[in-house]
Amino acid sequence: MDQLALLFVLLLGAVVSVPLGDRFGLPSPVLMTLFGIVLAVLDFVPNVDIPPDLILPALLPPLLYAAVRRTSWRQFTANKRPIFLLAVALVFVTTAVVAAVAHSIVPGLPIAAAVALGALVAPPDPVAATAVAGQLGLPRRLVSILEGEGLFNDVTAIVLYHVAIAAAISGSFSVQGAALDFLLSAVVAVAVGLGLGWATNRLMDSLGDPTLQISLTLLVPYASYVLAEELHGSGVLAVLTTALFLAEYANNADDVMTRLAGHTFWNIVDTLVTGVAFGLIGLELHNAIRTASGRWGEMLGWAAAIVGVVVFLRLVWLLPATWLAQRLHAKRDFDEDIPTTWRETVVMWWSGMRGVASVALALAIPLETENGQPFPNREEMIFIAFGVIMVTLVVQGLSLPWLVRKLGVQADTDREKEFEKTLAVRAAKAAKQRLRELERTEDLSDELTEQLLRRAFDIGYRISPDLGEDERREAHAQRARRIKLVRRLQGEMLSAARHEVLAARSEPGANPEVVDRVLRHLDVRSLK
Repeated sequence: MDQLALLFVLLLGAVVSVPLGDRFGLPSPVLMTLFGIVLAVLDFVPNVDIPPDLILPALLPPLLYAAVRRTSWRQFTANKRPIFLLAVALVFVTTAVVAAVAHSIVPGLPIAAAVALGALVAPPDPVAATAVAGQLGLPRRLVSILEGEGLFNDVTAIVLYHVAIAAAISGSFSVQGAALDFLLSAVVAVAVGLGLGWATNRLMDSLGDPTLQISLTLLVPYASYVLAEELHGSGVLAVLTTALFLAEYANNADDVMTRLAGHTFWNIVDTLVTGVAFGLIGLELHNAIRTASGRWGEMLGWAAAIVGVVVFLRLVWLLPATWLAQRLHAKRDFDEDIPTTWRETVVMWWSGMRGVASVALALAIPLETENGQPFPNREEMIFIAFGVIMVTLVVQGLSLPWLVRKLGVQADTDREKEFEKTLAVRAAKAAKQRLRELERTEDLSDELTEQLLRRAFDIGYRISPDLGEDERREAHAQRARRIKLVRRLQGEMLSAARHEVLAARSEPGANPEVVDRVLRHLDVRSLK
């Protein structure tokens, strides 16, 4: 099996893992990691031959962009306190404690290399967290915090990692210089993200065609990441800023086709790239086994110690941080999403899985220092990082669904339905208001006005069937049954038309482009 065949096997596994995960109640990223482990122990499967410095820029931009599309700027601003405590403060604390422990137990490990190890195992994976949270039906406030933490902690950890690696390579370190690098990296990233987001928004308007617009959204995350890195900024923060800008300002309410096609396209990208990323994590078992050959006892001991620090430090930090957030929340910040019970805090603790960023940073550790000497303890660092990733991702990922069910942490469906009903009322009122405005400029008969008013009510009813009085609901239900019958019969008619047009494709002299154009017209008509 060569590298290309291995890639296609991973892509196939990414597709198959989604229905398997739904069937067995397990997160698909965890299943893909297990699949990668199985491939790693097979003799005919080759080692992954991907340059370490290409893993982050190849996989992280589309994953971050897809994750940001599911959230909004308001969520980040409303949850800035818990996100800061988790994404920034906890990453710093985890890095410091892991560095201290690793420096004390691994012989010859310099403090700068130990800080790099702490930085690369500190950030919980945003992809794993959001994938798990979405499948388990967690409360929206927990999902919001996990998304915010997952998106911002990579920024903090990667900048810390680069500072530590530079110190380990050069043999010198300056606190002031590191702080300045951190600040400049953030400023450059935000500037690049905003500038590219603005330019993309302008270009979207001029492109017009949905196919071209969606193609551009695939290129933008990579452009944002690479440009920021070339300017010595944080590529992750740049992608995050660009995605948030576009999510806030690039939405055209009437551009239905682009929105539907874009949603489908990014679901496909998210599924495939996520599957490949976590499959690669499992495949790294090859390198871990080779590294530990002959030293299993001591290296497993080091890995176990760091795993214990990473896992339990998160709990020790979350308990007082959640209490503090609750106290501050009680002082009038009603929009903030925070855990409300100890059960939700425990679920947040156990959701701290490591993943793609940690693997990429571990593999990106340089081979040599500036003076040509081998990078100190590189193999030991990679093995410890792999141990942390495997335990947190596989053990926590497989047991998290059981823990959520055991603790009874579920989404507040009544609150969601109430909000859905509120939106339905607002949508129906907006439609009625627009109809009143049109009555002043259009010559509408009373019969047509009454028909349009019923349709305005139907807009809200289709979103939330609980709207309106019993009699109106029954009248609408009758109309809905009639419309359903008409649509079913119309669907049968359109199906016959599509079969006839499609059959013409194989006829002598038929122009396939004309056939496809007519077929597309029928397909669009079927959506209405």
